[in-house]
Amino acid sequence: MNDLKEKNIIVTGASGGIGNSIIEKFYECGANILASGTKVEKLDLLKKKFNNIKILKFDISQSEKIEEFIESASNELGGLDCIVNNAGITQDNLAIRMSLEEWKNVININLTSTFLLSKFAIKKMLKNKKGKIVNITSIVGHTGNLGQVNYSASKAGIVAMSKSLAIEYSKKNINVNCISPGFIKTAMTDKIDEKFKEVIISKIPSGRLGTPEDIANAVLFLASTKSDYINGETLHVNGGMYMA
Repeated sequence: MNDLKEKNIIVTGASGGIGNSIIEKFYECGANILASGTKVEKLDLLKKKFNNIKILKFDISQSEKIEEFIESASNELGGLDCIVNNAGITQDNLAIRMSLEEWKNVININLTSTFLLSKFAIKKMLKNKKGKIVNITSIVGHTGNLGQVNYSASKAGIVAMSKSLAIEYSKKNINVNCISPGFIKTAMTDKIDEKFKEVIISKIPSGRLGTPEDIANAVLFLASTKSDYINGETLHVNGGMYMA
């Protein structure tokens, strides 16, 4: 998409499989990219593969430093046109066994940090009088899931939060949308027992797990001008497993 050429874009959670694919798609479009994550060695590998991107190690659990991170990242890029909030964690457990710490960790990192990243990104975008925010949620934020009350709540919260942000800043030409992945072939799903994986695939009308590229293609669309009249929406990328 030519309209993304030289656009200044931050991608959090860049060191994972989906993050890698998002970086690759933006790179192919000629965007100015800052890749952020917690694993320096994986960020360095990204830098070697896509030599003109910028990297910045940052742990989004450090909520008190998020404003500083956005400031540093936008300064590195020379502005901010788009942020993709892809970083997140899981700490699964059945509800009656889930500790308060497990609940708080997932809510704080997945929901609170995404809010703060969006908040401070919007402050930058208001100066530009336009911007795009793409928040990565999950199918389980719509369906719920066994052992994931914290994760499901955090991802559902992102959807509602994004709608509210879209209402507040649509007239300022800032679009806030979500992408809700289904079961995607990543290192995380590779750990799933094969029999359980077969059960999952049997419930997907497309008959396969998604790929990181499937998610990256959707991110590319929502970051581009082709989605300018889409705001506060969730794009479901799950092979038909969940139809809103």
